Amino acid sequence: MERVSDAADRPEDRSDPWWRSAVVYQVYPRSFADSDGDGVGDLRGLISKLDYLHRLGVDVVWVSPFYRSPMDDNGYDISDYQDVDPLFGTLADIDELIAGLHERGMKLVIDVVVNHTSDEHPWFVESRSSLDNPKRDWYWWHPPREGMTAGAPGAEPTNWRSFFSGPTWELDPQTGEYYLHLFSRKQPDLNWENHQVRRAVYEMLRWWLDRGVDGFRMDVINMISKRLPLEDGRPVPGTPYGDGSPEYICGPRIHEYLHELHSNVVAGHESTLITVGEMPGVTVEEAREFTDPASAEVDMVFQFEHVGLDHEPSNKFDVRPLRMRDLKASLGRWQVGLAERGWNSLYWNNHDQPRAVSRFGSDDPKYRELSAKLLATVLHLHRGTPYVYQGEELGMTNHPFSAIADFQDIESVNYHRHAIEAGVDEEHVLAALRYMSRDNARTPMQWDDTPNAGFTTGTPWLAVNPNHREINAAAQVDDPSSVFAHYQRVIRLRHELPVVALGDFTMLLPDDDHVYAFTRRLAGDELLVLGNFSSGTLSVDLPDAARWSDAELLLCNYPDGAPEGTGPTSLRPWEACVYRAPQRRQAP
Repeated sequence: MERVSDAADRPEDRSDPWWRSAVVYQVYPRSFADSDGDGVGDLRGLISKLDYLHRLGVDVVWVSPFYRSPMDDNGYDISDYQDVDPLFGTLADIDELIAGLHERGMKLVIDVVVNHTSDEHPWFVESRSSLDNPKRDWYWWHPPREGMTAGAPGAEPTNWRSFFSGPTWELDPQTGEYYLHLFSRKQPDLNWENHQVRRAVYEMLRWWLDRGVDGFRMDVINMISKRLPLEDGRPVPGTPYGDGSPEYICGPRIHEYLHELHSNVVAGHESTLITVGEMPGVTVEEAREFTDPASAEVDMVFQFEHVGLDHEPSNKFDVRPLRMRDLKASLGRWQVGLAERGWNSLYWNNHDQPRAVSRFGSDDPKYRELSAKLLATVLHLHRGTPYVYQGEELGMTNHPFSAIADFQDIESVNYHRHAIEAGVDEEHVLAALRYMSRDNARTPMQWDDTPNAGFTTGTPWLAVNPNHREINAAAQVDDPSSVFAHYQRVIRLRHELPVVALGDFTMLLPDDDHVYAFTRRLAGDELLVLGNFSSGTLSVDLPDAARWSDAELLLCNYPDGAPEGTGPTSLRPWEACVYRAPQRRQAP
């Protein structure tokens, strides 16, 4: 039982940044609340729900992209960084949203996508207009491979595979060259080697700060530095492509770029802002450098190690069973690695991940609420800043998609097409999509039990989950035994107990395949957290169970609390408990 740090022996440090005791709520605006009946969520819909978010108790609202966009990737393909897409509203709505959040003591974090733009962004329109356009070098343009004709099979400059299937290079017939797109062909990558690109990005970010936003979540930000020269990646078995990630994940100038961004945008505002870097493929060691305050880069990162444990590394749709000991090893490694320097982001799901209850818990009606509460308890009691994805606080589940026509997500649709072309069985493909598709997170928010779940008066852009009749906000907000009420309680614990936000972390029972157990400790205050990730009743063999026999039960996900006399020695199906040890007397 290795101690993570000596934080437990230090008095609480009031200089710790505010976001260490904060909870963030993510809104995917397209699916949150529709104010005008067009079937698509919008900013005015979000504004109408601010009291709901305030009641939940969150401190920060992170809103996914709302900028002008052709919507090839639901807004992550931006054609104008400084305007709102009419689908979502206006700049005046953003101003009202900022004011409404600030009035309620909450902050706004906006999603910025600066690894790439839309191919309809004016910068790219200029860049592709001619070989000698001044903005040609704002993107990654390359001629075909030496000795090959543009458009011929294999003539792409490298063999990299796109995150959305197919090659990462698209031929532009007008100029005869290829442009790089790590994602959709309509999402060309910006060339951060060009200082004019960086300067334009920094000016845009400062414009948003002047407008009143409180921080940035930066999409795939660790991909902005490419390794030069661009070279082929290791072949991916069964495909004509290679894995290019070593050439663009945490490239050679990434720390330079992020420090420069901090210096040009964030410096002077550190006490009020929050910056979050989404970083696929980042290691613990790299994350420590990115989030070390001395580096002045980002406050925290989103890492993907724990959400990569239930599928093959090269194919997220090639699913495999999740082992609890692997999950504990992963999350525990990040707790240890960022204990002395840096900071963790804590999440189960977001707009790119399937629903947590269906993935890590149980969506069996018998256990759904218990497992949803367990997931909240275990995650929020870790050291780091927790993120709640819309509907998670209600226990929303994956959608029972029946056919490929039910899916809207470009990643899912493209994967289906390529898998079927490769001869994969249709039902096997659909089963993988039902489990892992990003559309699971994007079904409309379930506000009530009316036909469209209170999301819209029109036809929703993506089908509402049929279980909204049982799982919805209206049924939960006034119910003290609901999933929503449990989230209120775990959020309140972080606000009220410094040990939750700042204490050290010690993993217990690392090899147990069902029980998740750990302690948190700060200045004599110690908590024990237990979770049973199974549908059976289990005995818990704690190495020092006797010292917890008189502990106070702070939180339990069963309505009747833990059975009297059992203490932390037994757990019912999907039970989660938080115990507080008797306070130690501090030395004079």
